[in-house]
Amino acid sequence: MKLTFLGTGGVTAAPLFGCNCRACQRAQQDRRYHRAPCSALIEAGNERILLDAGLPLLATRFRPGELTRILLTHYHMDHVQGLFALRWGKGASIPVWGPPDTRGSDDLFKHPGLLDFRPSLTPFVAQSFGELQVTPLPLQHSRLTHGYLFDWQGSRLAWLCDTCGLPPDTEDFLRGQLLDRLVIDCNDPPQTAPRNHNDLNLALAIIDRLQPRQAWLTHLSHEMDNWLADHPLPEAVQPARDGLILSSGSGWPVTV
Repeated sequence: MKLTFLGTGGVTAAPLFGCNCRACQRAQQDRRYHRAPCSALIEAGNERILLDAGLPLLATRFRPGELTRILLTHYHMDHVQGLFALRWGKGASIPVWGPPDTRGSDDLFKHPGLLDFRPSLTPFVAQSFGELQVTPLPLQHSRLTHGYLFDWQGSRLAWLCDTCGLPPDTEDFLRGQLLDRLVIDCNDPPQTAPRNHNDLNLALAIIDRLQPRQAWLTHLSHEMDNWLADHPLPEAVQPARDGLILSSGSGWPVTV
């Protein structure tokens, strides 16, 4: 299994329009520090799964037939905006799974085009896509949101974004798993009362309780990037960045 971070930013990621903070200036000058909307590509066997669709130009990023399916965490615009243009394309339909949010986003359900919205997956019940097992995990956010546990031949990766803390049932479920990798929402530096997204304190507390072999922070804001420039993280925790690849082929090496 291979995971490619296509985007690692939240809605206030660097470079933020009109902002001249250190992180935003750095991202404007060096593309390596730019953060696109939070999303990933999961590749396992014959499966090529787009995890969230916030990238605005999906039709130029992927060829027809290249994606076997799309998996959505929730229907906030920064996680689905790429679907609005993609749906009017031609060719084979693309299966789309997401949480059972009947509101969806704008008119995607009413005018799906080539998007084939499927019945929602059942929380805590694994769904087989080829040899890849995918288990939906309820999260805590302002919209109905699912994280996912990916299990490929015994290698397990949990994707927990967007969330502010974890529901008890989800945490209990994950504490019973041996996690090789954990990708977790960490939108903000340490705060006194985080809401809607994890701050660093919440993210590190979850990591400490779940004990993955390696943890990656994603959905990062420009404020979080400014904090990271001056503060170290624990040894087994790293900030993700766009284009980073995790592979389970030989001990989950990292490719930049």
